[in-house]
Amino acid sequence: MAERRKDNKGRVLKTGESQRKDMLYQYRYTDIYGKRKTIYSSDLQELRRKEKEIQKNIDDGLNYSAGKIKVIDLIERYISLKKGLRYNTRSNYAFAISVIKKEEFAYRQIGVIKTSDAKQWIIKLHKDGRGYSTITSVRNVIKPAFQMAYDEDIIRKNPFDFKLSDVIPNNTQKRVAMTNKEQKIWMDFIKNDKTYCKYYDEFVVLLQTGLRVSEFCGLTMSDIDFKKRTIKVDHQLIREATGKYYIEKTKTKNGVRYLPMTDDVYRSLKNIVNNRPKLKTEMIIDGYSRFILLDKNLNPKIALHIENEMRWAMKKYKKLYPNVVLPHITPHVFRHTFCTNMANAGMEVKTLQYLMGHSDVSVTLNVYTHSSYEHVKEQMEKVMNLDVINLN
Repeated sequence: MAERRKDNKGRVLKTGESQRKDMLYQYRYTDIYGKRKTIYSSDLQELRRKEKEIQKNIDDGLNYSAGKIKVIDLIERYISLKKGLRYNTRSNYAFAISVIKKEEFAYRQIGVIKTSDAKQWIIKLHKDGRGYSTITSVRNVIKPAFQMAYDEDIIRKNPFDFKLSDVIPNNTQKRVAMTNKEQKIWMDFIKNDKTYCKYYDEFVVLLQTGLRVSEFCGLTMSDIDFKKRTIKVDHQLIREATGKYYIEKTKTKNGVRYLPMTDDVYRSLKNIVNNRPKLKTEMIIDGYSRFILLDKNLNPKIALHIENEMRWAMKKYKKLYPNVVLPHITPHVFRHTFCTNMANAGMEVKTLQYLMGHSDVSVTLNVYTHSSYEHVKEQMEKVMNLDVINLN
């Protein structure tokens, strides 16, 4: 048996390892494409750490090419290629992965999974009590991951290429806009309540501008022009779970826009600005400062603050008026209500698309399907009165 090679310290070198005359260690290997490569290090242990990483990558690549990679590894491979993700997208991915990792399905090899397997797993998630929205989030990660494998000829078919509602019932509640009556009841309650009246102006702005709540929280003094009565929207304020604040671009390119102030919005923004505490030092976040909304600690407000304001106020309202039922109220319900109000008032869809900052007009058009019976009846009566329909 041939004597094993050793380094200058008498340590046995593994296959592919050698020590050069200048004492530098090297490791030669063949990658998955058949090409010979070499890595170097002045320390043998460091070289071997690199070897392990290389071997893992080779194994992963070979397993992936053979369709033997596990589902969870495929998903992580897919996500690792996504760069510049928004905070919400990253959060959604993290949530989906946390759900998937708890499932035996996550540790199956992708090459043996059929469409029927994927459907059975979706049904299992539903039977386990996972909501339709949660399952949708999971599928929004796993389907494109399998599509990547299909596009690269690793698998013959994407097993998740099916309509979700054909497999499990869609039990999500449809977004409902508040009626004019409900808006008045709610806003009168907020305005007259000793505890929550301090949030009245915030609610007015959201209800009468259609701003996304993170866009509202991102507004600074320089974004408000009281002379021209305009609101500049070109960013949103986000705070991660770690407590780190940062500025993110609007949700879409169409999100950059100027919004006109109604008289109510003008008055409410004036109140917000005039009542804002004067700070010796303003927090600067990615170049932005002097945010108009501050929390009790004099830090910029975030979406969660306003969501909590509405939730706490709703809890009190239900206790005081259990017989006068209102829909579940959130900042997004306000946004949806604004859009519906404008649609019902006859605003042109392209104008409304601009105000809402929607990237696709189809998103705006969906709001028109939520017109109330009263509005439909009113519009129909107008048509009939104009003698558009003549039966004689």
